[in-house]
Amino acid sequence: MTNSTVKGPAGYFPSIEKKYGRPVADWKELIRSSPLTQHMQLVSWLKTEHGLGHGHANALVAHTLAEDSGK
Repeated sequence: MTNSTVKGPAGYFPSIEKKYGRPVADWKELIRSSPLTQHMQLVSWLKTEHGLGHGHANALVAHTLAEDSGK
């Protein structure tokens, strides 16, 4: 692994931005504006409505929910 400084969900962020052409902040805003609140509901929604892969969707949701819960 070349990027040893960033671990966990945030480690996916550079490849998410490169692959989908949107900053992570946009994805987080999208997640926060969704009426869905459950982790897997949000992951499924990002996959079906926005074409994200499972790993990328999962990383974004996990990071955003952890931030919002103050962890």
